[in-house]
Amino acid sequence: MAKKSGTRFKQSPGDVAFNIVNYTVFIVFALICIFPFYYLFINTISDNALVRTGAIKWYPVGIHFDNYIKLFAAGELGRSILVSVGRTVVGSAVMVLASAFVGYLVTKEEMFGRKVIYRLLIMTMYFNAGLIPWYLNMSMLGLTNNFWGYIIPGIVAPFNIILVKTYIESIPKELEESATIDGAGYLKVFTDIIFQLSKPVLATIAIFGAVGHWNSFTDSLILMGSSPSLYTLQHRLYIYLNTTSNLSALMSAGSSTIDASVIQSALNNRTVQLTVSMVSILPILLVYPFMQRYFEKGIMIGAVKG
Repeated sequence: MAKKSGTRFKQSPGDVAFNIVNYTVFIVFALICIFPFYYLFINTISDNALVRTGAIKWYPVGIHFDNYIKLFAAGELGRSILVSVGRTVVGSAVMVLASAFVGYLVTKEEMFGRKVIYRLLIMTMYFNAGLIPWYLNMSMLGLTNNFWGYIIPGIVAPFNIILVKTYIESIPKELEESATIDGAGYLKVFTDIIFQLSKPVLATIAIFGAVGHWNSFTDSLILMGSSPSLYTLQHRLYIYLNTTSNLSALMSAGSSTIDASVIQSALNNRTVQLTVSMVSILPILLVYPFMQRYFEKGIMIGAVKG
């Protein structure tokens, strides 16, 4: 056991050994988690000929950034990046506002049908009509081949509403009561008090929404079949992966119908896949560290009271 000496603790040999093992294990674990991203990055900036042969393992060779330059110069990929950024920003912002306001409303006991509405919202977390009825419904609403097909279905998020409701219920009611006495209405109380005090949990659900929108490609695959200009970045990556897989299968089968240009295209697709993958994960890696403190606080407070 560590003994206190003055203002410092003197560690016993057992404590020192434990700390060494502890730090070693966690450092190794951290390196294992980081290495896939490092491997991906060094393959996107290394000589493409070496990347195609799988020669890049531990460090970059022939460093260049042409892959990123060409990626952003490509019309279809550049457009897909803009679509993904647009749906992430707009979709997350609208979802956060809706979740905050609905979460606030269902805390008001004087709201007509509050319990019924809240229970109906919760039911949608466990029951859904299925993929085909969902697609037919989206089609009848005119949300196929339409950018708003990415935004509108995600506005109401039951789980996020639960988090916001739970968080708001932890805010002292005296704050609302004092504002009400001063003549503030529900909207004024929401914008000036509730919304401002709920920033930790709103940041938490913003992360949920942003990650979900950025990584989603199923809705793009199903709803935007006739509008390639609305494909998301994840959908575009999916197309590249499928193209390479199909060409590789034909090459393995020894097909005589594949010419040299097609084979070269398949080989080049590896560097495209790696670069698009890096661009796909980079925004989340950059944003998350700044949002982490809000994320942890919002989750912990929302878990205290059910």
